[in-house]
Amino acid sequence: MVLKPLFKPHLHPHLPSHSLYLCFSYFSSSIPVTVSANDLETQLRSLCQKPNSQFTEAVSLFHSALDSNLLPSWATCNFLVDALARSRHYELAISVYRRMTHVDAFPRFGSLSAVMECFVGAHKPQLGFGVVGLVLKRGFTVNVFIMNVLLKGLCRNGEVYEAMELVREMGRKRVSPDIVSYNTLINGLCKEKKLREAGDLLIEMEVAGCFPDSVTYNALMDGLCKDGRMDEAMELLEVMKKKGIDVDVVLYSTLIGGFCNKGNFGKGKELFEEMLGEGISPNVVVYTCLVHGLCRVGQWKEASTVLNAMAEHGIRPDAVTYTGLIDGLCKDGRAEKAMDLLNLMVEKGEEPSNVTYNVLINGLCKEGLVVDAFKILGMMIEKGKKADVVTYNTLIKGLCDKGKVDEAIKLFKSMIDNESCLEPNVFTFNVLIGGLCKQGRLAKALRIHDKMVKKGSSGNLVTYNLLLGGCLKARETKIAMQLWKQVLDLRLVPNSFTYSILIDGFCKMRMLSVAKGLFCEMRTRGLNPALFDYNTLMAALCKECSLEQAKSLFQEMRNANCEPDVISFNIMIDVTLKAGDLQLFKELQLEMVEMGLKPDAWTFKTLISRLSKLGALDEAKSVLEKMVASGFTPNAFVYDSLLKGLSSNGDTSEIINLLHQMAAKGVVLDRKIVSTILTYICHNIQEPDVIELLPTFFQGTSKGESISYNELLTKLHESHPKLQLARS
Repeated sequence: MVLKPLFKPHLHPHLPSHSLYLCFSYFSSSIPVTVSANDLETQLRSLCQKPNSQFTEAVSLFHSALDSNLLPSWATCNFLVDALARSRHYELAISVYRRMTHVDAFPRFGSLSAVMECFVGAHKPQLGFGVVGLVLKRGFTVNVFIMNVLLKGLCRNGEVYEAMELVREMGRKRVSPDIVSYNTLINGLCKEKKLREAGDLLIEMEVAGCFPDSVTYNALMDGLCKDGRMDEAMELLEVMKKKGIDVDVVLYSTLIGGFCNKGNFGKGKELFEEMLGEGISPNVVVYTCLVHGLCRVGQWKEASTVLNAMAEHGIRPDAVTYTGLIDGLCKDGRAEKAMDLLNLMVEKGEEPSNVTYNVLINGLCKEGLVVDAFKILGMMIEKGKKADVVTYNTLIKGLCDKGKVDEAIKLFKSMIDNESCLEPNVFTFNVLIGGLCKQGRLAKALRIHDKMVKKGSSGNLVTYNLLLGGCLKARETKIAMQLWKQVLDLRLVPNSFTYSILIDGFCKMRMLSVAKGLFCEMRTRGLNPALFDYNTLMAALCKECSLEQAKSLFQEMRNANCEPDVISFNIMIDVTLKAGDLQLFKELQLEMVEMGLKPDAWTFKTLISRLSKLGALDEAKSVLEKMVASGFTPNAFVYDSLLKGLSSNGDTSEIINLLHQMAAKGVVLDRKIVSTILTYICHNIQEPDVIELLPTFFQGTSKGESISYNELLTKLHESHPKLQLARS
């Protein structure tokens, strides 16, 4: 055993950062070592022995030894680094490496490779390049193994182009990539959806004399399937078969999953049968893909059959299988059934994951079953799971959708105050802001935004869209303009939805010139106005009696390939009849029929009202008949419009007939229509006691607001039997 005195520590530029200093500080504060040199060596190696490894204690002993001026042999130091790296105790390994270099106990090549793997494992591949520098400085050769370690780290971090540049650089230094290098790069490119580059690399790989294996093709197949390019995936399968490369269960599960995700269960089932024919036994992943595919298309009976087949082959459904089933049930609007499945999952001894709980909580919230969603949260916590940001966001949204915004705010506060100290994300704030703006609580929404800014986030475009909509709804144009300035200052690019909110808000405030300006600006920015935008602006123009501008916009909408809907025609028909342009009205009616658009309740209501005011009573009565024939129930406004038209025409018999029709349908009167009926009676029957009906009529209602036609006819008949208004 050789003991070395400690040298004055010195720093190296490649050493790790602050977290390792903290780690070092923790261990250096341990109890001083009182063992002999031989015992130190033995204890360090013993603490690292499997199966009862005590790595934390070993590192603590190592740091304490150095604090006591004892340095284990270089062999033991290197052994400790290697053992920690193999056990994936990356931060501990790096802390030992750092201390070694401070006392000139230089790591050997194997330990340097291990440290590089630690940096990669800790998602810090860039620090690995510093270790490469030390490898070269110590006179070692950088080989393909070291390059592959760095490639793995870069690709895992999504830095695929940096990884490709590393391969090019190593090639210039005469270190040729091997099959592992190419597979790592191809896999990294596919995960980043760089499939064209992955295909080019496959060709380059073959030209270089490095022949692809099943791992190569599996990576490419996975990338193609996740991108929905199933035809190309099948072509790749044929290439594999021609080259004699074994197609295993992993590759089949990838293909089956790809087809099922695309909704082509038939092809997925065909591949399943092909796999069985090849003598390949399906695993839980294959069965799970089939079950999920069937659930997506609502084929629950078939999914149950697959589950039974799974059990017959001795394959137990795992958490992923159950989660897919629960997700399918929730998307099918059967969240309560999904709760039963969760209970069955637990009974079968399968532990639900956070994803499982979140999927179910989301399904319950979407169906408005927020109370049940909180029960699942309680079950989740009881099982030792910690609710994450997704869990809280889902519940907060569920409460806001139910209008329980105050409860959502309480949950939000508990989210940031509990032991987990979860950080709300932009979605969390947006849901709360949206809920508050929907209730017209703009001041509170702005305070939530202020809190968001204090936490270091100004929000995204969705945040500002919600706040802008809330401001305009509250007619707070000054605040809206301040927010608009913030949008521009933050370099957020307003989208079509932003402009829709602004146009709608200013139209409702009758600030039509501003709305028209925004509409023009929207098109100048290359954004196509949606049908909603055209309808909003047309309706506002019609309210301002700007018929010509509305007609021009209606024509422009059609020229822009934005097809009008029933609402568009309702707006134009209303303003056309209001202006008395019967010719244009007929043209609009004909065009509506040619487009296959069916009138809705609002169409009929508008037609009856406007035709009655124009005195076109035969057409109005005909529209009423069509309205009833189309399955719509005329409301008090419709009858009131027609009664006023008949009254102005002096058609007493027609009025009495219509009143009988209304009574037969059990229509309930409102104040307006009662006023119309009584006004007509007052003008046409010279009896002073008619006025007495008004107080008697309103006193006879349950809430002083409405009365049935049968009740009214009875009262009228009692006072005026000559009218023959008694119920038939």
